[in-house]
Amino acid sequence: MTITPHDLIWIRTADAMEGDLPDWVASQWRRTLPLVVRRDHDQDGRIPVGVRGLLRDQRAAGWVAAKHVVRTLSPEALSVAEHLLASPFVSQPPVQAAIQLAQQRWWWTWGITGSVGYALATEIPVLHNDSDLDLLIRCPELVAQQELERWQQFVSQLPCRVDTQVEVPQGAFALSEWLRDGRVLLKTNAGPRITTQPWSVIP
Repeated sequence: MTITPHDLIWIRTADAMEGDLPDWVASQWRRTLPLVVRRDHDQDGRIPVGVRGLLRDQRAAGWVAAKHVVRTLSPEALSVAEHLLASPFVSQPPVQAAIQLAQQRWWWTWGITGSVGYALATEIPVLHNDSDLDLLIRCPELVAQQELERWQQFVSQLPCRVDTQVEVPQGAFALSEWLRDGRVLLKTNAGPRITTQPWSVIP
């Protein structure tokens, strides 16, 4: 089983979560809800996860052993046009924007993360008309600058604000930052790094 940052995972029992978790986790989280895989590293091989609460500022970080995972869902699985059209949130601007993206052809695979992805996966209404659409594009190899610019131009015309993270072998960075500055803050499992060559960073 390959699990990567931004995947949603479900676990067997609440006590499978480890870490210094706040009190609201016990009262608000239940095992039918997914955890969000975050970017971190554990020497024991545990999966770093994030927990969402009912309030926007309720976020907690924990760890889960892989043996407790019973289901996974990738951001890419949430960006299929047929699934988006069948969503109870289909009329919301972020979902409408995702549908428009899904109707185009791109050089890479892409997926939906953040609150929109969580809502699509759980049907819990954590998004609204003003929600941002957080996206992830998979670029294991350097692609032509004009292709990235074409994507950015397209999303800038969508009916909501869009934030795109580019996933490369050693981490992820903000596409808008790359196109604007030619250097980025690359988020890696070992912490953030400033670089002008995000595809070539040595771990």
